[in-house]
Amino acid sequence: MLKFIVKTHRKDIVHAGNQIYILSKGLNSGKPQKEPFTNSFVIILQSEEDAETVYWLAYSLWKAKFWHQSLCGSVIPFLRLTEFKKSFNIKVYETTLNFQQHQKRIKALKILEQQAQHFQKNLTLINELRSTILHSLYNK
Repeated sequence: MLKFIVKTHRKDIVHAGNQIYILSKGLNSGKPQKEPFTNSFVIILQSEEDAETVYWLAYSLWKAKFWHQSLCGSVIPFLRLTEFKKSFNIKVYETTLNFQQHQKRIKALKILEQQAQHFQKNLTLINELRSTILHSLYNK
């Protein structure tokens, strides 16, 4: 069973050990990152392996727009800490019940993320080449 602590992140506090930051304001609420956000929650974990598991669980929930149903606020939507803790604890528990299946999904997500980064890099190179060709065509 994964053991973790979820709190509101404060910019002047440095957390030791393994942690993941979850964005708490805006339409990207629930987005995980290993570096701190300004408005975020911090999940403090015991090991690097637990941090990796929780990161990919949070990533999949964010990509599936799971947190959109829990957003509050009319101008800038935000995620409440109590609502996040309650829902996230349930999802972590469900993950531990089917841990091997979760590991397979994490592996697939990592591969897809690498492919997306590769395609993005290729698109950038294609756009640069297109720009160079067009620039040389009209600057004769």
